Amino acid sequence: MRDDVGATWSRTQAADIERRADNVAPVIDPPETDPAEDVHVWDTWLLRTRRGAVASVDGYRVALSLSAPASLLPGKRHDTAEIRYFYSPDGREWHDGGPVFDGGALGQRQWAGSALYDDGDVYVYYTAAGDGDADDLTYTQRPAVAAGGRLAATGDGLALEGAWRHEVLFEPDGRWYETKAQSEGMTYTFRDPWFFEDPATGRAHLLFEANTPVPAAEGCDAEARTFNGSVGVAVSPSGEPTEWELRPPLVGAGCVNQELERPHVVVRDGRYYLFVSSHAHTFAPELSGYDGLYGFVADSLRGEYRPLNGSGLVVTNPATAPFQAYSWMAFPHREEVLVQSFFNYFDFDGESLDEIAGLSADEQLRRFGGTLAPTVRLAVDGDRTRVVGTLDGWRIPLPGEPLPEPDDRQPGAAVLADRPVGVGDGGYRRSSRTGGERE
Repeated sequence: MRDDVGATWSRTQAADIERRADNVAPVIDPPETDPAEDVHVWDTWLLRTRRGAVASVDGYRVALSLSAPASLLPGKRHDTAEIRYFYSPDGREWHDGGPVFDGGALGQRQWAGSALYDDGDVYVYYTAAGDGDADDLTYTQRPAVAAGGRLAATGDGLALEGAWRHEVLFEPDGRWYETKAQSEGMTYTFRDPWFFEDPATGRAHLLFEANTPVPAAEGCDAEARTFNGSVGVAVSPSGEPTEWELRPPLVGAGCVNQELERPHVVVRDGRYYLFVSSHAHTFAPELSGYDGLYGFVADSLRGEYRPLNGSGLVVTNPATAPFQAYSWMAFPHREEVLVQSFFNYFDFDGESLDEIAGLSADEQLRRFGGTLAPTVRLAVDGDRTRVVGTLDGWRIPLPGEPLPEPDDRQPGAAVLADRPVGVGDGGYRRSSRTGGERE
């Protein structure tokens, strides 16, 4: 084990991953309406303050999402992704504000990040994916920031505008964080910047997804060592949202998992809950996991993180709909932790998403949700978590808003059984001015 990695997710811990009634989300039924019917929407994050609270701007809440035209085959959406914003006066009814940037973003396309609202200024952290001057599609990944945005209420909504200034924040150093040239794994990651100010110290941090080289002495074979995902961190010496210096990883998953996506922290009862999303197919050989939200807990940001629930698994999809949601993002609300994600592939229980490519274009479009999923409710107690229900899709409660009583019947219990996927009549219609239609 490297002595410069804060904690390690071990193979022994990951070997205990299993679906249980308290970690399986209910089956998602397609929504009757969609506030983003003209676009695919997937990875989503909320505009937050320095202290991590969901921001309120002139009474509106703001969500930012990766998006692509709804007519595009879902598997191609990552190649053209751009960030859009949505706003809501009540956390229930959302309106599409359009693209965040009108040109000027770095890279060939934008992947996931976070957004900071700081004394009226908006900072959008994102992954600059691809080389902007390349003729072909490339997969370079660099955490970047756009500064200079402002939000202002209009007669009928909320406008996000400004003279955006884009810059790359840092590059992998080759020691703590693997470069693309060093990578021998199934995929490469250096992305998903997420702003976090530690309430204990007041110091600003930027978490991100990375890969960390695993030494040969780690105790697993050469193939397993290429599964080397990690949660990276940078600090801001001055506290300025655009100035960052790399630090060693918070958590490493060497010999366990290749991708610890969209890392973020929720502080609760003096504990630091570090959450990541990961896939079934990114676990190392001889380990089995699911598409799910995984988590760790420590007594400080750089503390010795322990996997939640023993194995790290917090929320996953039912066995009958294993890819129905992905890209979970947690935030505190009253006594609970709420988790939003996006509605991925439904009416599909294949072994791998690779099977989707074998379907017709119409079937690929029909089976892709492309919108936000119902918000999952988590009860959190020390090192344990439990799914206690869901809220309707695209619902982000207002500060202090009471929620219905949790469902103590453990809503995931029924979906552990082998039963048909609950998708009503098998699909839903979503019209699109760009020509896409789902039936």
